[in-house]
Amino acid sequence: MTTYEDMPWLGQLNEAQRAPVAPPETILHAFRSAVAAAPGHTFLAYFDGKLSYEEADALSDGIAAHLAARGLGHGDRVAVILQNSPQFALALLGAWKAGGTVVPVNPMYKDREVAHVLRDAEVTALVCSDRAWDAYLRATASDSPVRIALTTCERDLQTRDDPRVLGFERAPRADDADDLLAAARGGAPAPGGRELTGADTALISYTSGTSGAPKGAMNLHSNIAYNAERQRVGGGLEEGACIFALAPLFHITGMVCQLAPVIANRGTLALAYRFDAGVVLDAFLEHRPAFTVGPSTAFMALAAHPGVSRDHFASFSFISSGGAPLPPALVEKFRAAFGPYIRNGYGLTECTAPCASVPPEKEAPVDPASGTLAVGVPGPETVVRVLDENGQPVPFGELGEIAVRGPQVVPGYWRRPEESAAALPEGELLTGDIGFMDADGWLYVVDRKKDMINASGFKVWPREVEDVLYAHPAVREAAVVGVADSYRGESVKAYVSLRTEARAEPSELIEELVEHCKAQLAAYKYPREIEILPELPKTTSGKILRRELRSRQGSDA
Repeated sequence: MTTYEDMPWLGQLNEAQRAPVAPPETILHAFRSAVAAAPGHTFLAYFDGKLSYEEADALSDGIAAHLAARGLGHGDRVAVILQNSPQFALALLGAWKAGGTVVPVNPMYKDREVAHVLRDAEVTALVCSDRAWDAYLRATASDSPVRIALTTCERDLQTRDDPRVLGFERAPRADDADDLLAAARGGAPAPGGRELTGADTALISYTSGTSGAPKGAMNLHSNIAYNAERQRVGGGLEEGACIFALAPLFHITGMVCQLAPVIANRGTLALAYRFDAGVVLDAFLEHRPAFTVGPSTAFMALAAHPGVSRDHFASFSFISSGGAPLPPALVEKFRAAFGPYIRNGYGLTECTAPCASVPPEKEAPVDPASGTLAVGVPGPETVVRVLDENGQPVPFGELGEIAVRGPQVVPGYWRRPEESAAALPEGELLTGDIGFMDADGWLYVVDRKKDMINASGFKVWPREVEDVLYAHPAVREAAVVGVADSYRGESVKAYVSLRTEARAEPSELIEELVEHCKAQLAAYKYPREIEILPELPKTTSGKILRRELRSRQGSDA
């Protein structure tokens, strides 16, 4: 009888995709190889600005020298809080050249969210925009271990200043932070004696956990280098090809499916600050990328733009989607209108982005019973199993928890040994996702074991939102669930009961609660809907029953 260890998915891969790979020890090694082989090739394209590999090497050297001179040591954490700009890539490379570990942080985070990351990761150095530093990060960093701050204006390194995404005013130059680009242009060489290995931690990537507080997955350099090389080999892109950064670089998808494979392939990464459908479509025509990856919501927005045409997608060899459910109807409508077939993918921060994907020459089957589109097949060094509640493998076609073992899986969470042991028993990642695998090796994700909400590819833990709601004086009880959303996949809905002294009209209070959450949470986290109930359903022990609340939406989990 065929088992998961027999890897039936290998039959879906071509010879090149099945062949062993020999990734570089780190992406920094791959970058130095690219500098030596193609120094003049454009590495970063940002609106009308361009940086070659040679130029980026010199600039990141300057950042590394500055960080080392300011006392950054081997393994010290460097938080990077930037949108998709060249400065992100330069800060990343500079931190690695200085021997540091990068902590990518979502720039949509509010001060309380950033404060948790800075304290939990014991961040030594912070790289951010001038505007964010002036608005709130100066105060946030003052109550954290941060002792080095470098700021930059993300309107620099280009001159187009597209008002659709770069219409913000320049903040005044901070006199209590160092200038990132001044340091980069200082001309100093990177410090010696700080070579990193595959066993070193490259990233501490924060993702929500069962306690509600985000925890840092430790992505090793070897994890990133492996997945980047697998994508380079399996994707079939010509060396030097352009990849468009549709996914944000602070997200594991953007980091590992865009930036890392560009370096491994000695290609060009086209950047456009943050997502705006019109700006992205213009960039497609200007840079003619061969590949991009993003959540289904991004492709929905591109398809709905009034100026979109088939020509915008004519340069693509293939397109991938990940981070949010991909409806089969979207795939077909997109292909009929614009040509490319969007290929699904599946991964988590803990497996350094992809652990299953649809090969470029294949199309994902649709499960006839559920209508679910397959997320792909694993690679040749990856074993995906589906387990029952006792941790035993279920037969092909039966539902269970998806578990992943392979060279891309992280060793654990930053300074959380108990949570690491629970999520990664003997090195196998228990994803918390419910799905099944068919006899041909196609993997399907149909539900989640956890209460995590997946809004446009971003993970939202209900308790984090509930804690904010509980801080409002009118709220007695609060429970947050994910509800179906045709655009985001899921959106956040809150149910609350009120204190007896709450006097405002329900409609006014709902608006007040939404604004209260907006002020303290990233945009994708605040509730799109709030419903007031006299009492929230509970167990006999007093625990609020989210399951009953979800069932009110016709989506009983």
